Amino acid sequence: MARSNKIVKEFKDYLEIEKGLSQNSIFSYLSDIKKLDRFLLKDNKDFISIGRNDIYEFLREETVKKVSNRTKARVIASLRQFYNYLEIQKFIMDNPMDKVESPKIERHLPDFLTQDEVKKLFTVFNKSNDLELRDMTMFEILYSAGLRISEACNLKITDLDLDNMLINVKGKGGRERLVPFGEIAAELLNAYIGTIRDRIMGERNSEYVFISKKGGSINRKSAWRLLKRYIDRAGIKKNITPHTLRHSFATHLLQNNADLRSVQELLGHIDISTTQIYTHVVSKELEKAHKIHHPRS
Repeated sequence: MARSNKIVKEFKDYLEIEKGLSQNSIFSYLSDIKKLDRFLLKDNKDFISIGRNDIYEFLREETVKKVSNRTKARVIASLRQFYNYLEIQKFIMDNPMDKVESPKIERHLPDFLTQDEVKKLFTVFNKSNDLELRDMTMFEILYSAGLRISEACNLKITDLDLDNMLINVKGKGGRERLVPFGEIAAELLNAYIGTIRDRIMGERNSEYVFISKKGGSINRKSAWRLLKRYIDRAGIKKNITPHTLRHSFATHLLQNNADLRSVQELLGHIDISTTQIYTHVVSKELEKAHKIHHPRS
């Protein structure tokens, strides 16, 4: 058991330092590996001594629990990464994950707001209310720069270049990227940082751009709750989260003929296949337009 704990800790360091993964990704990997550890302990086995049949038995037990194919695929990806690491470190000679196949999963297309719905959303904020202007600025930045909500919540004043309309974004795994934002976002940010933010802060100090009434940075849960309020106010009948604004950003760029590589860079995706999901969204929209408007559809 002590050896297993040591191996898992070393693997965690590897994911964090060498692979540069986010804390959420690391948590998922370790959670799946600990499931396998608990399964093996029942037969007094450990990570090093098992073979492919033990992996299959573990996956069968997970299937009995009625986990989805998506979850099962994630577990297999976690174990594959773990056993590849053990092989690199020469803890094992034969990799039990060799030839273990992932289930086929249907890729869900992300929800997004249409360009008209985005316009509608940004008409419902009360511009005489400082907190609503703060919210409007934050959601405009999510849409204008394609930020993740965690990136917006962690955004600091020093990350902004208002003159050149650029944001230095600290993304997943500590990776940084420089992202431009539009004129509407620039206008809102200048007004917010110049006056509104100071009024919300009062006598307090904060390095963060988007601050709560208590002076700390806004958290993701609060941002989701706030956006839901404005979506309801706009009468938009979709299940929307702050991440939907990032999906909308990418979809609208492609709809307006941006190239995929540029969108990949702006989103901070390492693998272009992650970005390609948005081309499917655009294709679906084109199919829908063809079906409605073409005389022979």
